[in-house]
Amino acid sequence: MTDVKTHVRTAVRNVRRRVDRRKPPADEEYLLFSLGVADYISLVALFFGWTATLLVLTGEPNWALVSMLVAFGFDKLDGFYAREFGEPTTMGRHIDAFIDVFTYLVPAVALYHVVLSPATVLSVLVGFTVLAFGLLRLVRFASEGLEDDDGTSYYRGLTVVHLNVLMVGNYFLATFVDQWNGWLAAATVLLTAPLMISNYRSYKTVGSHTVAGLLALAVVGLALVLEFGI
Repeated sequence: MTDVKTHVRTAVRNVRRRVDRRKPPADEEYLLFSLGVADYISLVALFFGWTATLLVLTGEPNWALVSMLVAFGFDKLDGFYAREFGEPTTMGRHIDAFIDVFTYLVPAVALYHVVLSPATVLSVLVGFTVLAFGLLRLVRFASEGLEDDDGTSYYRGLTVVHLNVLMVGNYFLATFVDQWNGWLAAATVLLTAPLMISNYRSYKTVGSHTVAGLLALAVVGLALVLEFGI
């Protein structure tokens, strides 16, 4: 009986030692204090992305678009800062990828459900498709990072920004074109979302960033026109 107790105690001690080895050292820096400036810029993007979602849910889609575009600006700024003034890190890439879920995917799904969807079941289908393929795309990016083609960086697959732009485009089409509706919007999203995990190359160039910036200004302008009835 004594031998059994001894063996049990030994086994328990061994388990405790293994668990203790997995614990962070007592002097390890608190996570928030170990983040860089670029990571905090990413958190600002998260703030405006989440604000955009709440604005959609409270019936303010035009102001939501403005907030969404502010989030987009900070999302671009964090990468620029990391490249120019710091050093991109694996932690930073993961933070950026996971925050993109709430900066681009969640607001896009909310916009569809509140403004465009003709039926709840369609919101479920579109929302699941966007989130599923978007998450898979971001997990792959967090694992692989950017690819390189003769000195030009690119993402594998369409990005979550492309999907967000598609949803915003559907919002404006439904607003200005009488024949456009939630069913057609759903079709465009359902056909496009799987391309986020394709091998299509989304290049990061000065030209692509310029186009993105001009589109962002156009979206803000249209949103304000709709809001104030100019």
